[in-house]
Amino acid sequence: MRKTVLVVEDEFLIAMDLTLLLEQHGWCVLGPAATVEEALLLLDVQLPAVAVLDVTLRDGSVTRVAEALRAQNVPFVVASAYNRPEHVGGEILAGAPNVGKPTEERRLFAALAQAVRS
Repeated sequence: MRKTVLVVEDEFLIAMDLTLLLEQHGWCVLGPAATVEEALLLLDVQLPAVAVLDVTLRDGSVTRVAEALRAQNVPFVVASAYNRPEHVGGEILAGAPNVGKPTEERRLFAALAQAVRS
């Protein structure tokens, strides 16, 4: 099974770094999506195994994307500098692993592996 990951991140350089890092570790990256609308369009085309979500995007909170992922049983991790992303992105983000921002490589891959297993 091919490991696919949806990357939702509106800061271009962070999105590119994350994409390259994931691809170097054998992941097939959908996106990156810089807006809620882009992310939702990508989900209409293909469901990933897991997603990495920035909490605040150009067109608002990532809440709608998280809800769409949850509805399809797709696990997600959050990449956020916020200690409590659910205070910004809503209760849907509560309990999601937060790999931080900047994202630490080992923490990211451990969280992705855990999310795909559960």
